[in-house]
Amino acid sequence: MPRTIKPKNARSKRALEAREPKAVEDERLAIFVHGTKTGEVVDKAMKELMALKRPHAISFPKKNLIRPFEDASSLEFWAQKNDASMFVIGQSTKKRPAGIVIARTFDSRLLDMCELGIDKFVSMSEFKTPKSTLGHKPMLHFASELFDTHPRYMQVKSLLMDFFNGEEIESIFLPGLEHVISVSVAPSKDLQTTSVPLGGTPLDGPSHLPKVHLRTYTLKCHSSGTRVPRVELTEMGPFIDFSLRRHQEADPELWKAAMRRPKLKKQDVEKGLGKRKKNMEVDEMGDLRGRIHIAKQDLSKLQTRKMKGLKLRPRE
Repeated sequence: MPRTIKPKNARSKRALEAREPKAVEDERLAIFVHGTKTGEVVDKAMKELMALKRPHAISFPKKNLIRPFEDASSLEFWAQKNDASMFVIGQSTKKRPAGIVIARTFDSRLLDMCELGIDKFVSMSEFKTPKSTLGHKPMLHFASELFDTHPRYMQVKSLLMDFFNGEEIESIFLPGLEHVISVSVAPSKDLQTTSVPLGGTPLDGPSHLPKVHLRTYTLKCHSSGTRVPRVELTEMGPFIDFSLRRHQEADPELWKAAMRRPKLKKQDVEKGLGKRKKNMEVDEMGDLRGRIHIAKQDLSKLQTRKMKGLKLRPRE
């Protein structure tokens, strides 16, 4: 039976209420952990990923003896102590050089994680272009059908969306859209693309999987004479090429608990977000979409334009 913590004062009570589950969660806090040996490439990559994540990021610059695939107790302790749900662990060994592990937790328990190898890295400093403002929410672009069909890439997409996704917003202010993060995968004809739900068993080895390319661009809107502005993209960096390595899938029971949604309010049900409204659904972008079913139309009874030349005349 889990231990119940009773607050001793108003301050601790507010702190406990802030950590309680919410219908709309706050932005995920990420902790960047350095392993016993990282290397220059890993250090720079983690530093610039942290720059994209700020201000919701914490750095542990000291060396830590941590092996997340063998023992995750340290991650769960840090997650509970700092109220964090994302981890980026940098490690470089002779067997797996220049690697980072992106881990995700739920209720201070390790949910899933994926190890990515850094094959190519281009720093922000090498691009003499304007940078985005600190704390702005990026736009995410995933350019490959593998992100919707292959279980390994579905997990990578889910982790990156949770990592870069900011707070929930109700409206968009166009000048506030400053940068876009594009994630693409090189095409591969021999790759297994059978649709498997997240948490399934992958059939392809990591050495045969194509690389994941992460690119960051700044965005600027120009006048086009219409309501839709002309968008111009400029390279900002970092540019990183990842190769997929080890991964750990989510426990089915823990994944089910993490995906559980609260009961909808009456006004939300009336808007079509519940089960009472048929043929209405909310897509991944949060837009409400409806489907209309109509009967087969009889074109013989369709009222068309009357023309004198086509008018039937009585026989003489």
